[in-house]
Amino acid sequence: MCSIEDISIDQATATLRCGGVVAFPTDTVYGVGTDPFQPEAVRKLYQIKGRPMDKPIPILVGSVDDVPRVAQDLPPMFNQLAERFWPGGLTLIVRAKTLPSEVTAGGDTVGVRMPDHPIALALLQRFGGAIATTSANRSDEPPATSAAEVRSELGELVDIVLDGGETVTRVASTVLDLTVSPPHILRQGGILMNQLAPVIHHPD
Repeated sequence: MCSIEDISIDQATATLRCGGVVAFPTDTVYGVGTDPFQPEAVRKLYQIKGRPMDKPIPILVGSVDDVPRVAQDLPPMFNQLAERFWPGGLTLIVRAKTLPSEVTAGGDTVGVRMPDHPIALALLQRFGGAIATTSANRSDEPPATSAAEVRSELGELVDIVLDGGETVTRVASTVLDLTVSPPHILRQGGILMNQLAPVIHHPD
């Protein structure tokens, strides 16, 4: 017999496949996401958030093996960082592969992360491994850390909200750009440079 959680994830998966938008908990804050390979769905995500179209949308993955679906030319350092910090609060900027321009905002890079949350991972793995995801809030507003905050902030604009209680860290992920040398932190989150330094400075 399926649990309520299983049924909800099945419904969310079906919604994503139909071009819908789903909010769900991650290990940092609640995210709102859609199928990265459906440009119209990604445009809907921008509209819901009021997000400027020149700001690319990161992609969450269900495993390291899913990254080649959306990225290419990965540096050796990528695998070492992913092995040490994934699943977890580290977004890695790498070269994009065959993604709609709506996801990358017309650029050639994409941010990827594997979240450390059972509901997020179950949804990602059930859906097929990659969901274009940004924080579940209106642009320039604080990110939602509970399903109630998502509903209050975004209302009926989101097709499904998966309720996973309050998020644990409430801190956005650290964003590290691996397309430059040396790698550069674009956003400081829960993972600090002194934690990253051993891999960045001694990749072998």
